[in-house]
Amino acid sequence: MPRVYIKTFGCQMNEYDSGKMRAQLAPAGFVPTDDVDDADLVIVNTCSIRDKPEQKLHSFLGRILPQKKVRPLTVAVAGCVAQMDGGKIFKKYPTLDLVFGPDAVGRVREMVETARTRRVLDTEFFGTDGYPFSSDLDPDATGKVGSFVTIAKGCDNRCTFCIVPTTRGDEASRPADQILAEVEGLVGQGVREITLIGQNVNSYGLKVPGMPTFAQLLREVHAIAGVEVIRYTTSHPRDMGDDVVACYADLPKLASHLHLPVQSGSDRVLRRMKRFYTRARYLEVIEKLRAARPEMNFTTDFIIGFPGEQDVDFEDTMTLMDAVRFEGSFSFKFSPRPGTPALRLMDEAVPDGVAQARLQRLQDRQRDLQIEAHAALVDQTLRVLVEGPSAHDEGVVCGRTSTFKMVNFPGDPALSGQWVDVKVTRAFANTLRGEVVGGELVAP
Repeated sequence: MPRVYIKTFGCQMNEYDSGKMRAQLAPAGFVPTDDVDDADLVIVNTCSIRDKPEQKLHSFLGRILPQKKVRPLTVAVAGCVAQMDGGKIFKKYPTLDLVFGPDAVGRVREMVETARTRRVLDTEFFGTDGYPFSSDLDPDATGKVGSFVTIAKGCDNRCTFCIVPTTRGDEASRPADQILAEVEGLVGQGVREITLIGQNVNSYGLKVPGMPTFAQLLREVHAIAGVEVIRYTTSHPRDMGDDVVACYADLPKLASHLHLPVQSGSDRVLRRMKRFYTRARYLEVIEKLRAARPEMNFTTDFIIGFPGEQDVDFEDTMTLMDAVRFEGSFSFKFSPRPGTPALRLMDEAVPDGVAQARLQRLQDRQRDLQIEAHAALVDQTLRVLVEGPSAHDEGVVCGRTSTFKMVNFPGDPALSGQWVDVKVTRAFANTLRGEVVGGELVAP
C-alpha cells in the first residue's frame, strides 16, 4: 500500500490540517508512516508566521527532493508558505510536484492523483459563505487522549505584524452541528480532551445572524457525554466577553488554563500593532477570569523589538509580565513578513542587538516565574489526565492537569486516558515530577 509522510511546521491549525489530509488520503489507500525514507508521498505542511519555519521548509526540501532521482516519490508543499509564495516555490524547485494552500486541503486526494501526470498549483480561496470544512476524522486520533477540532478558519483582524489574513483568508465560522458531530466522533474513538481551534475563537459566530456565540458553543460541547476536558486557542483579548468569562464559573470541564496573547505591555506599541485593546483592558480580562475561576493560570505570546519599541515600552511589557505572572510564554523578536503593514514602519526598526538583549531578559524572567510557580506545587497532590508514556524515560508516563501542567511519574502506559492523583515531588521550569498517591498504580 502507498505510504504518506507529512511533516508539519507551525501552529495547531497546521497540525489539524495535517490530520485532515491523512483522513482524505486514507480512502485512496495511503497509510501514514513516520519514516520519510519509506514514503511514496511526502507533504510538507508549512508555517509563514515567522521566518524560521520558512527556513526549515527549504532545508527539508533540500534533503528530500534529491531522492526523486533514485525512487518513485511525489513531493508536495502545503500550508501558509504555499499560499503566500505559490508559483515562486515551483520556480525554485523544478522537481516539486504539488503546491497548495490551506483552503485546498479538502481536495488533497484529487490533487495527488493529478500530480502523477502533471504539476499542480492550487492557492485559490473559497468564499466565506458555505466554506467547505472537512468532516473526516483524523485516523491518527484513534487511541489518543486529546484532539483538535477547528471551529473557524481565517481572520478578520488586521494586526500589522501578522500574515494570517493573507495566507488563510477572511474569517468563516464552521456550522455548530458539524463541530458537535466531530467532537462526538472523536469521543467515539477514545478522545477525552477536546481543543477548539481557530485564529480568533472568541469571534466565532458573530458574522452570521442566528449562529451560536463562542460561549454558547462551549456549553454545547460541555454537554457531550465523554468529553472530560475542554481547551481552546487562540483568543483575542479584545473579543473576550463576559459570556465566555461566565463559562469558567459554570463549566467544570473547561480547563483552568488560557493562552491569551498580549504581544506587548505598552499601549503605544499595541496601537502600532493594531491590537485594539489597552494594557488596562487586558488586565481587566485577567482579573475577571480569575474571579470566575481562582485557580486559573495564563500563558501568552510576546513580540519583542516591534518597530519603534523604546526602552519604556519594553519596561511596560516586563511590568505586565510580573502583574499577570504568566506561567509560560512564546516570545520572539519581531520578524518582518512580506505584505504586512508593519513593513511600512521599518524605518524605526529596533537594532537586532537591542531586540536580542530585551528578548533574553524577558525569557530569563519568564523562566524565573515558571520555576517559582512550579516550586509552590511541590508536596501538593494534583489530578492528572494521563496522556501516555514519556518520550524520554522508560517506565514513566506523563499527563496534564486542568491548569496545563505537564507531570511525569512512574506508571503503566495502559493508564492513558485515565485520571490519577499525583503528589508532586520535584519541580522544573517546564515540567513537574511526582508519584501516584497510594503507591504504584497500574491499569485495570
